[in-house]
Amino acid sequence: MIVIKQAHSFHIPVMGLAYTIDSPIRVAQFGISSVISIIDDDLIEKMNAFYSQKFSLPYQEISKKAEDYRAKRITAYLNLVDTIVKDKFGKFKEELSESKSALENFVGMLPNKSSIKEGLSTMLEEGMLIKETIKNYIDTHLSAGEIDVNIMTKIDKDNFKGSEQLPVEFNDAHASLRGFANSNLSSSVVLSAGMNPRLYSYFENFKDFYPDGKSQLKKKIILKVSDFRSALIQGKYLAKKGLWVSEYRVESGLNCGGHAFATEGFLLGPILEEFKRKKAELLQDTHDVFVKTLVDKQIDVPEHPLEIKITVQGGVGTAAEHEFLMDNYQVDSVGWGTPFLLVPEATSVDNETRKLMADAKEADLYLSNISPLGVPFNTLKGTSNEFYKQGRIDSNKAGSSCPKKFLALSKEFGAEGVCTASKKYQDVKLSELDLKKETMASSQYEIAKSKITEKACLCVGLANASYLENEIPIKGQQQGVVICPGPNLAYFDKEVSLSQMVQHIYGGTSVLSQAYRPNMFVKELKMYVDYLKNDIATFTDELTIKNIKKWSAFKSNLLEGIVYYQGLFEETFHLNKNEIQSDIIIYKNEINTIEIPVL
Repeated sequence: MIVIKQAHSFHIPVMGLAYTIDSPIRVAQFGISSVISIIDDDLIEKMNAFYSQKFSLPYQEISKKAEDYRAKRITAYLNLVDTIVKDKFGKFKEELSESKSALENFVGMLPNKSSIKEGLSTMLEEGMLIKETIKNYIDTHLSAGEIDVNIMTKIDKDNFKGSEQLPVEFNDAHASLRGFANSNLSSSVVLSAGMNPRLYSYFENFKDFYPDGKSQLKKKIILKVSDFRSALIQGKYLAKKGLWVSEYRVESGLNCGGHAFATEGFLLGPILEEFKRKKAELLQDTHDVFVKTLVDKQIDVPEHPLEIKITVQGGVGTAAEHEFLMDNYQVDSVGWGTPFLLVPEATSVDNETRKLMADAKEADLYLSNISPLGVPFNTLKGTSNEFYKQGRIDSNKAGSSCPKKFLALSKEFGAEGVCTASKKYQDVKLSELDLKKETMASSQYEIAKSKITEKACLCVGLANASYLENEIPIKGQQQGVVICPGPNLAYFDKEVSLSQMVQHIYGGTSVLSQAYRPNMFVKELKMYVDYLKNDIATFTDELTIKNIKKWSAFKSNLLEGIVYYQGLFEETFHLNKNEIQSDIIIYKNEINTIEIPVL
């Protein structure tokens, strides 16, 4: 049996709530895999209605009055996406077998080292353009891109019916998982933002996550991780439940879009080196635990260890970087997120926000504190959300009406939870602050006030772009759009076609601006240096031994990473070698000047 390999060596990671909500419908027929966020069931329901009408498919509204409506909405939409993708893929294969120009264009989008490209190119060169021959080859070798889904494990709010708390399986992330598990998809769920033991245990309820009699998994688990230790701990934890992690998706701690989960100064290059060195150990350790649990559960044990993929994402921007990650670290795929926000054929973004991104410079992209999760959040200056939020602050009406409540995770005011971006929360906090106003310097007061009011309604702001793009009415308080690109956006300055972006990834062309763009590893290093300096400079709590140890370890890890990079760029990566080495020395000197506070 021929194992069908993915046509492409890149994937489009999840972005926000809306930006990749329909990416599979847009790109999967070309063999490009992408990831849908399945947190916002309200957005999902509206997209279900929109695409059902667009493709003349039956649509049955699932209202909030329905039992288990959240999971049912997710299942219905994923099934719809699956149906549309299969239909579009079938028609695309037909087009390739009938049109030489369509076949040539598609071959031009494939990576040079692709066996599929080699096979199709041979047919074109030798004039073997017999419809049945091409159709049989495509049917045998080509598959649609994966329709993967993402669940941010922290977004798992308890839910209530009136004043009665519902069972844990009705929590937001639990219901999202159930929605995916009950769908027709044979794809993967990407778990991000760390461990959620209750959610991980819930996987055991769904047979699609266990191997069948042919050692196949209908539904797979992908873990987004920041380092090897986290991968091993989580992989073995799930293996003890008889659950296999099919892919570890390594993401840069800071040089990424959306929420930024900084490591303790561990840099992406050394992290990937450890994965490369210890992949066999990861496979064997998790396999041993996995097999024991399957035996205990009386489930068929696969004859051979199941496959593990290592992929990477965060800050990649050139074909040389892409190829280097593939070759040097032997990763299975590279995630290209932020650049695709400027590709209308691939992502869902309104025109105003897309133009704002195309015009953005380095200084416009920053790590903010606007997320109610309390985690640093990459965003962009000048968004419509920023405008509306500031208008409410200036009118003494700070805070959001909080219609969706996905981030109502603070239990400070009661079991039902409240979001720190909500008016309800901010009114209380601002009142408490006003009581202390007379005892504070005006500058202290403004800083404290800003920390309360800077939180943004991400639930609405990260969904609005799809409504605006598709002219779907937006009800309720004006929130505008929150966009969450990574710093890499600064070097991409125009809308481009899907074909152009794919050819850029594989080195056929370049869509970069003329501005100097640092190497992705160097850019991340700079961000970590800035992060450490800022963490020390803005520290206001009482200093402890623990703080000092954390900063000292952070600094030490950065310096170790620099030693690794100096060797790497001398021996392996030769493009712009002198510039890179010069940048690294600058940051090494900067790190050495950072003084760790003492007691």
